[in-house]
Amino acid sequence: MDAKERLREAAERLALTLSQGGMQRSTARVMTALLYTQQETMTAADLCDQLSISSGAVSTAVKQLLPVGLIERVPAPGSRRDHYRFRQGAWARLMSQQNAIVATMSEAAREGIDAAGEDSVAGRRLHEMRDFYTYMAAELIPLIDGWRERYLAEHDGGDPAV
Repeated sequence: MDAKERLREAAERLALTLSQGGMQRSTARVMTALLYTQQETMTAADLCDQLSISSGAVSTAVKQLLPVGLIERVPAPGSRRDHYRFRQGAWARLMSQQNAIVATMSEAAREGIDAAGEDSVAGRRLHEMRDFYTYMAAELIPLIDGWRERYLAEHDGGDPAV
């Protein structure tokens, strides 16, 4: 098996894992194709050909992956087609976006405690939820910042948050 086949199989295994975790299968396959490709960029047609999926499936996947910052549209001089690539710093960006979800969950727990009362059955469950998400909010930011600093130091200033 050559390196290209091995990369394609590794991408498909990760896509399967992601889809089992709740990501739409086509979206997972497009994401992993862009992550594992040896090409700098890929067009929607490239993705359709490589993955044997419809242009509609690629379009839907792109619409889901662009806003969360996992992929980006890049200019390709001389080409009228959109080109995509897996975004540098995607993992830190994705985890940073989780901060908003963590804050929302913490606030939802606070509202629930206020409505149910701290000593009620629901209040006790919500108290645990609030404590968990408050802790996660306090820990995630320094964790991500520390990783970025380490990455910059180890990779000659290559910014993982671009």
